[in-house]
Amino acid sequence: MTLSTSPLSSTTVTLQQLIEASGNDKDRQSHSQNYKDKHSLAQALTTMLTASSSQLPNAKTSVANIPFEQFCLDSRQLADNDVFVLLKSHIPNCQKSRDHLYQAAEQAAFILSEIDPLALLATANVPPHTNLALTTDNAKTIAQQQLDALPCPVLYVPNIRDFLGDLIQARLQYQKPVTLPTVVAVTGTNGKTTISQLVAQLTQLTGMSSAVMGTAGNGRLGALVQASHTTGDALAVQQFLYQMGTENAELLALEASSHGLDQQRLQGMPVSVAIYTNLSRDHLDYHADMAEYAAAKARLFDKAHFPELTHAIINIDDEHAQMMLDTAHASQLTVWTYSLDPAKMATFVAAKIKPSLQGVEIALRTDFKNKETNNINIVSPLLGRFNVANLLAAIAAAVALGISLERIATVIPQLQGAVGRMQRVPSNDGCFIVDYAHTPDALSQVLASLKTHCNGQLWAVFGCGGDRDAGKRPLMAQAGLAGADKVVLTADNPRTEDPNAILQDMQAGMTSEQYQRTHIEPARQAAIEYAVNQAAPDDIVVIAGKGHETYQEINHVRYDFDDRVILQNALKKAGRV
Repeated sequence: MTLSTSPLSSTTVTLQQLIEASGNDKDRQSHSQNYKDKHSLAQALTTMLTASSSQLPNAKTSVANIPFEQFCLDSRQLADNDVFVLLKSHIPNCQKSRDHLYQAAEQAAFILSEIDPLALLATANVPPHTNLALTTDNAKTIAQQQLDALPCPVLYVPNIRDFLGDLIQARLQYQKPVTLPTVVAVTGTNGKTTISQLVAQLTQLTGMSSAVMGTAGNGRLGALVQASHTTGDALAVQQFLYQMGTENAELLALEASSHGLDQQRLQGMPVSVAIYTNLSRDHLDYHADMAEYAAAKARLFDKAHFPELTHAIINIDDEHAQMMLDTAHASQLTVWTYSLDPAKMATFVAAKIKPSLQGVEIALRTDFKNKETNNINIVSPLLGRFNVANLLAAIAAAVALGISLERIATVIPQLQGAVGRMQRVPSNDGCFIVDYAHTPDALSQVLASLKTHCNGQLWAVFGCGGDRDAGKRPLMAQAGLAGADKVVLTADNPRTEDPNAILQDMQAGMTSEQYQRTHIEPARQAAIEYAVNQAAPDDIVVIAGKGHETYQEINHVRYDFDDRVILQNALKKAGRV
């Protein structure tokens, strides 16, 4: 989300001024009741500037007192007298990083670099055809000369991510202090979008002013602006948090992706309630294995990363829940659990579930330690058994924020599902649903939820994204074939890959019986039209994988493509609406 920062350009600030403001306890309390722990920021900045004296002889004072406008993480968006923060690329010491450094140095007031600038520049001075080590004295000498010749100082700050979010928020608060909203953060493979929107809806329906940040967009409910990432960079999330503060939002529900947590993009966010949904195979093109993936998620429950945490809400039906529980207990959080298994001793349990295509009736049992067990019946308009789990998480978060369970129950019938999540598209006959399910586990859950309501055949139309974890592709196909009667394999954001090659990967291990139930159509629109034309009046058809997305990405170009619109048009063309 692009945010206006023009009001901040009228007043410059120095690092010394931020240190002084951050260390002023009275100032901290008057500026914002939610913006805490600024002493650690003052200490981090002081340590950084002290260490810089060895990098920049006789320049510490001048750097501390160089006035600047704002922080910038993208050299292409850098304005004169901004501070450029050079973060590491996935490719160490790459040419792009050097280009960003040189480009930024022409405009920046100074540069804070997570990368050792000497190592970065020394690499460029060793010809690739030589056998010389990257740290030869000659390369270092030349690199130092190049660094000294840059038109602005460059500070090497290897731990910049540990306080970057705090630093950005401090600069925002310096010019115009605002009270920041309370933050509820949701992590897990599936359910993040739905839960974050349910939390925002529940709190807003019970009297709070709420906003969301995540895959489906950022902003106030009903006025979301599409974002490029589930969790934006440190600058984007802090600017958005601040903007919501200026709009008097009291609650921000956000999605915490594993990438965002691993890269510390949420550092400095005042997260008070953290939710864990589940973990299944995803993003293994980024994480080395499932253990590393789980460890990234567990960061959300560590007070060392989020000092304002009070509550952890954890799905104990998930096999990876124990890591989250251990981390939360180690941080001495109030830990609440939720489950769909009535035999389990969870804080929030769905003791009985009666689903239908109109929603679900739930007998909710709560069991707080040292308190009487409470039973309450609720009616939810959300489709699918897995949405019961999502609702339990959202209810728990609302209770953690101080809203009574009885009050919550009265507004649940007013809830709306997230766009592109089990979203039914109207038709005269049959049942047609668009869902974001793009992992084997998510697809399995969607199909299992709908199978019990299907009098005819259950159809699944889906594919796999290009330039992503290829090992997931046959697993997706098998999940679809296990849960659906008829399967249509098609394209889903092929990016730079050949859709046919992706489809070949998906077909690995398929049996002749499975092929008989499968139709392969690389063109996604044609695949949707095929399912609409072939499905019988009592069939259910699920178009999975893209959900809320309104584009197809092919060879770096995004083309307009909305499953919901394509499906609506196909139904009209077939005379089914």
